[in-house]
Amino acid sequence: MSSVVETPKPQLNPVDQPPVVLTSELRKVYRIGFWLNQKVVSLKNCSLQVYPGQTFGLLGPNGAGKTTLLKLLLGIIRPSSGRGLLLGKPLGDRSVKQRIGYLPENPYLYDYLTGWEFLELAAGLFQISQKVQRQRITQLLELVSLSQADARKKQMRRYSKGMLQRIAMAQALINDPDLVFLDEPMSGLDPLGRYQMRQIILALKAEGKTIFFNSHVLSEVEQICDRIAILHRGELICSGSLNELLDTQSTYHVKGQGGDTELLKQRIPDVEFDSSGDWHGILQDDYYDFLASLRLMGGKIITINLTHQSLEEFFIQQIQKQNSPL
Repeated sequence: MSSVVETPKPQLNPVDQPPVVLTSELRKVYRIGFWLNQKVVSLKNCSLQVYPGQTFGLLGPNGAGKTTLLKLLLGIIRPSSGRGLLLGKPLGDRSVKQRIGYLPENPYLYDYLTGWEFLELAAGLFQISQKVQRQRITQLLELVSLSQADARKKQMRRYSKGMLQRIAMAQALINDPDLVFLDEPMSGLDPLGRYQMRQIILALKAEGKTIFFNSHVLSEVEQICDRIAILHRGELICSGSLNELLDTQSTYHVKGQGGDTELLKQRIPDVEFDSSGDWHGILQDDYYDFLASLRLMGGKIITINLTHQSLEEFFIQQIQKQNSPL
């Protein structure tokens, strides 16, 4: 009896696959004023790519153009110029709607419906069968931690802010989308609510969903995202993976004992000494060369930790560069 050994299929790198979001020189200009004779450029020649399975964070201050870009991608508004593809289809193509989910920043919910009734309504819009609806809604309520009897039967006007955000997330997932857009999903949530929302996003990421979201909560973005982009005054000023953007220079927080004080000040300019004779500071010098020098001084390392610039520090730095005069 012969046996057949199946060769495992090679795992594709996300960037080896066609991007699920692709924009080229995307631009949006609004006309304002009584005679519509004034122009406001909300988005300037934006070009970016998001690949399958990635969690992509779009960052920027208020008024940077984040929501404008999201609405362009969703086909809610039309670009003034440029082009884009969503799941391989031109922006605005209706056939794509079945494969995307969307959580707006301030979702409008029907106050007098229960959470279950609201999800039934959303499922009906996608023409999901009754049998699949029941199974899907049960799974989603479990995912967003609203499976308790009081939460699923309670009218949404009696929901807390966190519960409303989670039921809105459930409706964004009712059609089991390939691509999920989240506009400020952490907005107005307390620490527990942000934790719960983060866990939901991480669960979606583990399923291989592609997630595109805007957020002001940079600490959450740093924990969740594979890649980010920063918008400022409608212009994309940088994009890339967190490793590419933050690990430009490795530094070490070191704490030690002994050694030559003057030499230590030369190698660690901000070194501080305490009353016991121990010292600590940030080392930006060659790590192995420093250890060799320290041994020659008769000193020793107590602790050493690799550190890098935080996303918040990087974000502030990039915005300040754009705001500084030439």
